[in-house]
Amino acid sequence: MTATRATAAARRELTPAAAVLTLTLLLGIQPVTTDLYLPALPLLAQDLAASMSAVQLTLSALIICFGLAQLLWGPLADRYGRRPVLLAGLALYTVAGAGAALSPAIGWLILWRALQGVGMAAAVTCGRSIVRDLYEPHEGARVMSRALGGLGMIAMASPLLGGLAVQWFSWHAALGLVTLFGLGALAFIAWRFDETVPVKDRSATRSRQIARNWRAIIGHPGFRAWTALLCCTWGGLFVMLAASSFVYIEVLGTSRLAYGGVLASISMVYVCGTILCRRLLRTRKPRDAVRLGAAFSLGGGVLIAALSLAGVHTVWALLVPQWIYALGHGIHQPCGQAGAVSAFPSKAGTAASLSGFAMMLTAFASGIVLGKTMNGTVYPLSLGVAFFGVGVAITAWTLVRRHGECSEEVLPVAQAA
Repeated sequence: MTATRATAAARRELTPAAAVLTLTLLLGIQPVTTDLYLPALPLLAQDLAASMSAVQLTLSALIICFGLAQLLWGPLADRYGRRPVLLAGLALYTVAGAGAALSPAIGWLILWRALQGVGMAAAVTCGRSIVRDLYEPHEGARVMSRALGGLGMIAMASPLLGGLAVQWFSWHAALGLVTLFGLGALAFIAWRFDETVPVKDRSATRSRQIARNWRAIIGHPGFRAWTALLCCTWGGLFVMLAASSFVYIEVLGTSRLAYGGVLASISMVYVCGTILCRRLLRTRKPRDAVRLGAAFSLGGGVLIAALSLAGVHTVWALLVPQWIYALGHGIHQPCGQAGAVSAFPSKAGTAASLSGFAMMLTAFASGIVLGKTMNGTVYPLSLGVAFFGVGVAITAWTLVRRHGECSEEVLPVAQAA
């Protein structure tokens, strides 16, 4: 079967609604894994007699393993297809989730969360690849915005569910809910998902071919521009996620349930950003849409830094700027994720893995900085968001503006065997 016929068959099997639901589950596994247990972090530290840096490592270890594993899953998905990689990755994720929920000590929890990050990488890498398998770049950005809108709804519910689970039961229950989501995603993929990769590349896992593919992809200016944008916008969001539980609960004194509401409100604004993204893409190209999104990113970052440096340390002084930043994030994510893989229809898995690795490397570095600077004040959160807000604006208004259009051209990399 030719690549065109294979893609057409996959389109028939995977209706637009089913495609969006599939992408929502695969991409939504990331906020479930990170956001749902955030309200449990302070209680987890007390229960396991762990330091703040050790508890932070449960997130950092997951993130770095998530980033590294994408470099493995991407070529495997190009070689063997999306379906077998998804089944293997989601099975590992579910088993590791059960281990994390039953962990008796912080060391075991860190280990299981690291393995969970490896499994999560398969889901996210294949999710981004599926968009390029089925859609052209501009259409892919619109589909991605719909899926990420669903992701936003999941992210909105996750901290609320996590807060309730911790308040009524324990941190074990919060991690148990994470495991149930993974089990549900695994069952859906096994039941409903058919292969979408146009042509399986038998050389994709050979070391020399991997090196050639990496050089070709990283050398593409459009890939670098879109990936830099993704790194900056995700870096700001990671700072919000990693630092906010301690700042809102420990520094500002909000309840765990109220903190869940804070994260839910940010996710709601993010969903609004994805809706705005879809409307912008009706009349504009992705690179033009992110130019507007960058104004929100910069505005939120500057405002949160200005208020905190002026001594205004309240919930609203942090939350309103975070809403503004999240609105821009809702525009950058769909455009950036579609743009990073758009030039590589035959190497979408590898391209998705490299962009994802770069994003997680940014998050890991941010986690290290946060672990060393968390000092019982709002400044690590506020200044971190401001730093990345400026980075988003610079990237969108220079690199993406100059090279974003290049991502819609197909780069001639090695063909499938």
